[in-house]
Amino acid sequence: MNKIVDKEYLLNAPEEEYMNDEQLDFFKTLLTDLKKNTMLHIEEMKMQLSEPPEINDDVDRAQYEEDSRIGLRILDRERKLIRKIDKSLKRISDGDFGYCKESGDPIGIPRLLIRPISEYCADVKQINEGKEQHFQKHA
Repeated sequence: MNKIVDKEYLLNAPEEEYMNDEQLDFFKTLLTDLKKNTMLHIEEMKMQLSEPPEINDDVDRAQYEEDSRIGLRILDRERKLIRKIDKSLKRISDGDFGYCKESGDPIGIPRLLIRPISEYCADVKQINEGKEQHFQKHA
């Protein structure tokens, strides 16, 4: 009998099962679905932006331009997300998904469920963000 691997199952799995085949399959499916949905959203937004409505009112035109600017920023972020998803899928096939790129420690199921494209464990990510803030303050 096949067991259902869902978020609850993953969260309750013993540590020694970390990143076993079932868990890797779960995250591969999760990432593949995320990529598919993100690509669909990108296509929808491209179509919306390529067909501007006829606007005669200056206020409406300004609102449309602002909405378009925001839409373009979202598109840019989603394109970057696609690249990160592809990297994560490659890490699954390479066998190092779920482990911090810097320390080699497990990233952890809870963190991966929230952000499946995570490349660093929470401790390393926090240290790196602290370094970024320090350099930004002193730049």
